[in-house]
Formats: sequence, C-alpha cells, structure tokens
Amino acid sequence: MRVKRRSKHRKVVKFYASCFGFREPYRVLVDGTFVHHLLVHRLLPADDALQALLSASRPPPLFTTKCVLAELRRLGKSHSDAFDAAGLLATAKCEHDKVVSAVDCILSLIGERNPEHFFVATQDSDLRAKLREVPGVPVIYGLKSSLFLEQPSVQQRKFAQLDEEKRLHMGKSEYLKLLKVASEGNTENASDDEKNKRPISSLVQNALGVAEKSKFKKKRPKGPNPLSCKKKKPKPQPSPAQNQGPKADGEAKRKRVRKRKRSYKDSKQTETLLMQHCLSNGSYGAAYNVVWLPFAQESTKDVFSSQ
Repeated sequence: MRVKRRSKHRKVVKFYASCFGFREPYRVLVDGTFVHHLLVHRLLPADDALQALLSASRPPPLFTTKCVLAELRRLGKSHSDAFDAAGLLATAKCEHDKVVSAVDCILSLIGERNPEHFFVATQDSDLRAKLREVPGVPVIYGLKSSLFLEQPSVQQRKFAQLDEEKRLHMGKSEYLKLLKVASEGNTENASDDEKNKRPISSLVQNALGVAEKSKFKKKRPKGPNPLSCKKKKPKPQPSPAQNQGPKADGEAKRKRVRKRKRSYKDSKQTETLLMQHCLSNGSYGAAYNVVWLPFAQESTKDVFSSQ
C-alpha cells in the first residue's frame, strides 16, 4: 500500500509541476490545525515527513502567517505547544492591518492563481473544500500517523486542460500583430490587386517564416574513405636511353620479312587435286610431271650433293 500511495503522490506532484510550474524547493503553507496534528501524532521532524511525502530532493521550507499565530494564541493552553512550534516557522507576508481568521488569511494569500506556488497543509475540511475550487493549489492533510496529498479536483483538471489549449492556439493580439508585420514586410513591392488577392493565411505563414513546401536534399553518393585507400605510387622516371630522340633515316631498323611455311598436308592435297585433274583430261604426261618430277629432282640433288 505504501508503494502505491507514493506513486500516486508522485503523479500529483508531477501534475502540478507540469501544468502550474511548481519547482523545488517546494514551499508549504501550514495553519494551526495542521501543526497541532503533527505534534499530537509525533510526525517530527515535520520537514522530513513532508520531504518524503513530496518525493523532494531536499526538505521543503514551512511557512505560516501572523493571523494563524494570533488564532493559536487565542486558543489558550490547549494549543500552546502548537503556538510555540508555529512561532519557529518562517512567516509569509499577509497584507492585513487587522487580524483576520486563519481561513480568510490563507485564502487571501493564495489569491486566484496561487502565484507563490504554495502547498497548503491544513486539517480544516471547509478550507480544503474552498481550495479545491482554486486552480493550482495542492492540499496536504494528515490522517492519524500518515500524511496525504489530495488528488487534483475536477475544476483544477479542467482549468489545466483549457490553459494548455490556449497556449497551443494563437491569441487575437498576436494574430493582429502578425498581420501587421506581414502586410508591411512582405507586400511592399506587390501591387494593390495582389495584396487584395493574397489570403490571410499566407501572410501569417510568411510572417512566421514557414516554407510552403519542405525541400529535402537528395543524398548523393559519397567518395571512398581516404584513410582506407591505397596511396598512389610515384611513376618511374624514364631511363636516359629512352630519353634519346629517334634514329636517323640510315640508322632506321630494317623491317624483317617472314616467309610462311606451308605444311606437308597442304602440299599433298594440292598434288592429289592436280593429278586428278590431269587424269580426268587424259594428260598422263602432266600427271607424271606432278607426281614423279619433284621426287626425281630431290633425288638428283641428293646424288650431286653426295659426290
């Protein structure tokens, strides 16, 4: 149960911090009934108990008023300890020439919007009911030996919602200022017809400096990482022989002519074709010359070479 209670209290503090601007160190305004409750149930030291209640990083300072002290003094001996303890607290300034009741003093100090951002700690049920109707006033009360932080009332939640909607929308005075700036700055060079034709929304948009269409830059391919690339090697310098100019015409190198060597297979095929041609025409002498004459010439060459 304690874990759930702490989480609820933490959410309430977060609500007042985000919607009404409460910041640490939190300030707690106490009345005589709450001081008396702390002493009776021995919730001491009070600043440590309130620090645990609000989940604060440091003890919150406690405040009271001179009207609350005067009320405790009038109650006599039954509340003398409470009067002595309240006298040790810091005194918040209330603009009352004459002493008023503690309820009226606290309500006047809180005002309509609680500008000082006080947490009000009280055991008075009537005062708590009145404070629920004031926006931005968190209420603390005690129940036996435990302290509780009230949940925000319906009126406070509605006020916070309306205030947030107002902040989101543009006010009338701001809208008129934007129209004036837009008409002076962006329509100096335009003609009268163009001024009349131009819609109000475009004037407000130009005054705010918002582009009509968002332009996205295309991502271009990036080059390689220079640290991962291999360094270029210097080119080798040419030798002195290569640096010399071309040779003279007489010294020019003679072009070599290569003779094609025919294979034995090709010569055999040509001989057979010639012999068939000669035999078909009836010239047996020509066929003899084709077949036997080259052989006879080679044999005679061999004979003479041997001699």
